[in-house]
Amino acid sequence: MIGIDNLLLVALIVFLAIPAPLLIVMYFVTRWKQSREISGGDEAMLEELWRLAGRLEDRLASIETILDSELPEWRKRI
Repeated sequence: MIGIDNLLLVALIVFLAIPAPLLIVMYFVTRWKQSREISGGDEAMLEELWRLAGRLEDRLASIETILDSELPEWRKRI
């Protein structure tokens, strides 16, 4: 007759062979999907960087305008 110890051992082996790997894979897939989403703080930082890039572009255009009026040939030197 099969003892309770042997039955528990078989149940443990079956659990480790089938459901445990599935649970581990499902856990990491869920974590991967969550990490792809952007957080509120990251979104705010991206918005600030976008505004800064726009300001820098405007400043660069101003500098180019000033250089065009002061040194018309400056583009040829580059």
